Amino acid sequence: MRAKRKSDDNSLGRCWIGALSSLFISTVVLSMPVHAQEAQLVTTIGDVTSLSRDTMLVKAEDGRFRLYTFDRNTTKPATIPIGSQVRVLSYPSSDPGFRIAYVVTVLRQGPAPTGVTPSEPDVVPLETRDLERSIQRAARRFHLGVRGGVSLDPELVLIGVHAQFGPFFNPNLFFRPNVEFDYGEVTKMFGINAEVVYRMPFTSRFGQWGVYFGGGPAFNFAEQSFGRNEVSFSDFRYDSALNILAGIQYRTGLFAEVKTSVYANPAPSLRLLIGYTF
Repeated sequence: MRAKRKSDDNSLGRCWIGALSSLFISTVVLSMPVHAQEAQLVTTIGDVTSLSRDTMLVKAEDGRFRLYTFDRNTTKPATIPIGSQVRVLSYPSSDPGFRIAYVVTVLRQGPAPTGVTPSEPDVVPLETRDLERSIQRAARRFHLGVRGGVSLDPELVLIGVHAQFGPFFNPNLFFRPNVEFDYGEVTKMFGINAEVVYRMPFTSRFGQWGVYFGGGPAFNFAEQSFGRNEVSFSDFRYDSALNILAGIQYRTGLFAEVKTSVYANPAPSLRLLIGYTF
């Protein structure tokens, strides 16, 4: 009996040691990105040149312009007047052209007092201004776009348009409904797709490119006929499907996408798409 109790105690001890070791390792692993991020924090002092809901352009004390974006972790005043002097604590993004503001502190409200010797007009570098505009465009909650490509099994050429709404519920979740017309030698199809896409969080929200995946229901109206090139909408038959997709999108609006449809016979098994979101 004593030997059995001793064996149970040893097993319990090993369980506690294993649990504590796992907790320690998890704590170390989870804390590594935080410490790595803290090590990359940089403080900059300068005057605000332009400001939007998602961006801030600052002329630093060294005369250079710094572009910042805001995210859900940014701490900043509700209002920052143009010309105010600010101190920005920031960390790098996936794009070297801008940093993500972590803490913004206003040191002086509004422009410098009158009587100060006027300096030369600020000339923002063209590449910085273009980057600022592209980020502001990407931050809009509504977009329209066009798309085109080819599909396999059946072999079709397709064109379409889409809209993008969001983000909703999550900064990386978007609703992207689209309509497509597919045309081939045998099959002609008109599709309405109610798709949701999720941008992978390992890419910066306003980074140069981002990977996404998604899916949603498809409502297809197809016609299949041999030896007839014209489209007769009276012969279209309805079918539904489930779309699954993955793609890569650039900040400029250009994207490439791979999509498949399951649970649908006339719908293509594979689509290769390229498009542009305005």
